[in-house]
Amino acid sequence: MDPHSGSTQAVALTYTEGAAPILSAKAEAALAQEMIALAEDAGVFIHKDPQLCDFLQQLAVGDTIPEALYLLIAELIAFAYVLDGKFPEKWNNMHQKILDQV
Repeated sequence: MDPHSGSTQAVALTYTEGAAPILSAKAEAALAQEMIALAEDAGVFIHKDPQLCDFLQQLAVGDTIPEALYLLIAELIAFAYVLDGKFPEKWNNMHQKILDQV
């Protein structure tokens, strides 16, 4: 939601391992609401951050995210993976070591 206009906004990012995430879609108003509904139905992780959305709306579809956002977006992607039950192989080994000690 854009606090200035009262209009719903949405952006979608696509991430391929080894490359910077790209802005794969953006929308406002009714199209943004439809985009959000489709993402929810598909089980896609949705992060609500009006300031981040406002900033990403300034990019063109197909643009990579700015380097200044790498850490923030990496944390969001990592969190989405965890919510989906996916962990890096090193994490699984760490969990096993903890279980072995207990």
